[in-house]
Amino acid sequence: MNTQNLIVYDSKIIFSILDELNDQLNYKLFYKSKKDFSQLKEKEIQEALILTKENINGVKDQIVLEFLPIRIKNLIETINISFLKKNFNIQSDISIGSYKLNLNSRKIYTNRFSLDLTEKEADVILYLRNSVKPCSIVELQESVWKHASSLETHTVETHVYRLRKKIKKIFNDENFIISSKKGYTIN
Repeated sequence: MNTQNLIVYDSKIIFSILDELNDQLNYKLFYKSKKDFSQLKEKEIQEALILTKENINGVKDQIVLEFLPIRIKNLIETINISFLKKNFNIQSDISIGSYKLNLNSRKIYTNRFSLDLTEKEADVILYLRNSVKPCSIVELQESVWKHASSLETHTVETHVYRLRKKIKKIFNDENFIISSKKGYTIN
């Protein structure tokens, strides 16, 4: 498991209290003043959970302590729950080329655009992503739809066609799913 980092933003008192309990915490603790925080790289901010008394624009994973004082037990519980949520969200995002697929929300997205997927569309993308070779229609039919290969159906072709059409419309990408004589692959 990755090291979890908690950055206490511009509150030396809160940092001091948590630092005294540091041996009981399961994350690394850092103090950052406003100036120090502004010099952090974006990746360092994204990988950490930020504990702050005021909302910081553009920071996704932060705990804003609106109501102080707070019981230490409640604060630590809030921090632990926030780390669990952050880790759950990290584990649900899968990289697929220049895209991310979120398994929880069934969305495929880039920095600028996102597309809601049906459960089967997400399953097809995930299956193709994990395949080392092109997948035939029969293979997708058996593995994703759990249909016998002897069934005469155009379910796979129809789903892939619609999925390609949606991806082209939102992302202007005609080459996300490639079709060849050997089957479908993700580019």
